[in-house]
Amino acid sequence: MTTSPTTTRRLRGGVGESPLRPDGIPKVVGNFAYASDLHAEGMLWGATLRSPHPKAKITKLDIGPALAFGGVVDVITQEDVPGRPGFGMHVPDQPVFAYGECNYWGEPIAVVAAHDLDTAKLAVKAIDIEYEVLEPLTDMEEADALDSQTRRMKIRRGDQDAFGAVVVEGYYEVGQQDQAPLGTEAGLALPDGAGGVDLYAVSQWVHSDHWQIYPCLDVAPEQVRCHPVGMGGAFGAREDVSMHIHLCMLALRTGRPVKMMYDRAESFVGHVHRHPARMWYRHEADSDGTLVKAEARIILDGGAYESSSNAVIANAAYFAFGPYKCDNTSVDAVAVRTNNPPAGAMRGFGGVQTAYAHEAQMDRLADELGIDRLEVRRINALGHGDNMNTSGQLIEGSLPTAELIDELAKMPLPDPVASTDPRHLPGGTGLTTEPGHVRRGVGYGVTLKNLAFSEAFDDYSDARISISPIGVEVYTAAAEVGQGLVTVIQQLVRDVLKMENVAVIWSDTGVIGSAGSTSASRQTQMTGGAAYFCARELREQILAEYGGDDLSIEGVWLRGELIVTLDEICALQPRQHEIRYRHPETFATDENGQGDPHPAYAVAAHRAVVDVDPELGLVRVVQVDAVHDVGKLLNPVAALGQIEGGTAQGVGLATLEELVLEKGVIKNPNFTDYLLPTFLDAPHVEVKWVEEPERWGPLGAKGIGEPPTISAGPAVAAAIRDAIGRHLYRVPVLPQHIVGL
Repeated sequence: MTTSPTTTRRLRGGVGESPLRPDGIPKVVGNFAYASDLHAEGMLWGATLRSPHPKAKITKLDIGPALAFGGVVDVITQEDVPGRPGFGMHVPDQPVFAYGECNYWGEPIAVVAAHDLDTAKLAVKAIDIEYEVLEPLTDMEEADALDSQTRRMKIRRGDQDAFGAVVVEGYYEVGQQDQAPLGTEAGLALPDGAGGVDLYAVSQWVHSDHWQIYPCLDVAPEQVRCHPVGMGGAFGAREDVSMHIHLCMLALRTGRPVKMMYDRAESFVGHVHRHPARMWYRHEADSDGTLVKAEARIILDGGAYESSSNAVIANAAYFAFGPYKCDNTSVDAVAVRTNNPPAGAMRGFGGVQTAYAHEAQMDRLADELGIDRLEVRRINALGHGDNMNTSGQLIEGSLPTAELIDELAKMPLPDPVASTDPRHLPGGTGLTTEPGHVRRGVGYGVTLKNLAFSEAFDDYSDARISISPIGVEVYTAAAEVGQGLVTVIQQLVRDVLKMENVAVIWSDTGVIGSAGSTSASRQTQMTGGAAYFCARELREQILAEYGGDDLSIEGVWLRGELIVTLDEICALQPRQHEIRYRHPETFATDENGQGDPHPAYAVAAHRAVVDVDPELGLVRVVQVDAVHDVGKLLNPVAALGQIEGGTAQGVGLATLEELVLEKGVIKNPNFTDYLLPTFLDAPHVEVKWVEEPERWGPLGAKGIGEPPTISAGPAVAAAIRDAIGRHLYRVPVLPQHIVGL
């Protein structure tokens, strides 16, 4: 019998390592099952009729010509919705189909089910519909003046009459960015023959979909089962219901499986986008750079329906001034309702827009005082034990802002351009820029983001773990959208139970409770926490059952002697355990925005180096250095991937990406005209970590999905300003802005 636990072999694939992702090889070789790959015998195809106008009355709607089309099985409109007429993440203000009036360009009016996709699309065109076109409301300031809003926020903290020796003011705009996931919206609905339906569709939160779907179908909750599926990206685009109710209605009415899949152009109106913003800022400081007072007015355009605008505007307000101490603050923020396409969740969730403003303001303040731009941030850095500059909340967890700034300052700058290789110049192989025309700029972005849901939301994640002779199975409804959650769950459970064979099982809404949304940088802490603490409880049960004092990869030990192996434990008594994990309680704030709305925060610090041709307005992002507050680093490669990807999205918004709207109509709904960074545009990224464990979650780890996008973009914009020596008020920074047109 083994008598020394020190001889045990090392656990593979645990915390701190970067094991192979179970979905990695299938995705690389093309064998991974995405939602667009779904198929069922005898399935029909669905297609959608959408409004060609941002605002119009429907004066005639005749589906007869489409029903008469050969191969068409059914056509449904709002009149066919059997239950609640609308849906929405927080309020059901969005109709399943436009009825009587269309409120945005691309709003669904009807869906067709046919034997094949081409027939369905032709039948959509055959629907006889007429409109009375109305004047749309598309300007956010006009909407604000008309009080067309979903939420208005007011924050007042400290002495509103305080003043500083130096004042800097600025106006800022952020254009509308699309999440641009490579996989478009897709799904398959299967009727069960008993009045119920199983839905397999792209989603970041299947339980939220479920809560929105079944009331519209007028069925019992258990008659709708929403299943997680493989997705080609999300970034917030999959938080809202898109085709989900349409698929279920068609499947139930036809009694056959129905599949839908948007093409790229339809995807641009089939999901929400980042809120465009207009912001007015004023900062006052003492002569040494210490902030005395900060004021902001913020407008976000939420489009035609609420979606998550009320939460996004709250984030914009709470994080209006970034990770800096300031005792006297004032914020007036509003999310307005217009006839533009709906805006909702996108990576950074309100923090992105305000980060451009507060970081530009910190640069202006430093320049006005003649202080180094990074030093003015260090002087005002928020940390553990401080109070938030807006809500006044005491920061009880970790927030190593100053440490991140210090680490960023230590990172070496890249060498100057020494080559005439056009690939290293703005304009690239277009051969437009002479090396002598290049100006280099350096800029910083230091930003703050909340982790998990806030403002008294009952945020939790359910997980169940089963141990049997086949190994360990973790059941969850948490959406894996490409971020590597499955791998992190496996690592955490391996570390606790010392079993390498850990499988994560995606469960539907009828099998497991909610894991919450894969958003808000929350799943590592929330579902990772649920799995980790569930495993901890199972471990304690096993040790208590066998009277052991330690558990290793071999089994249970007592005073240095192995008393039962893990294989024997699994074979003798299969067991399972389930828990619901919650983060520390949060609370709604008072009428002045004061209180404790957030469970935790994460900070990020980026430095961007850019080369600019100021005559042609061309930019090359040379390098981005990033220092991140990770709490506890669970998987270095996965964390690096998140930071590199998030940085690319920040670079995209700063320099390229914008949905162009003309009176509510998207003019560039394709990847030809909606410009995204390519591999040639992606900068070299250097990354450092700061590990200061958070007070809750597994091993003190923090989510890192959103912070890189929030801080990278402002750093790039700041670097462009530094290169040309002029203030730039808008992103994306386009060539005409650089040359001063």
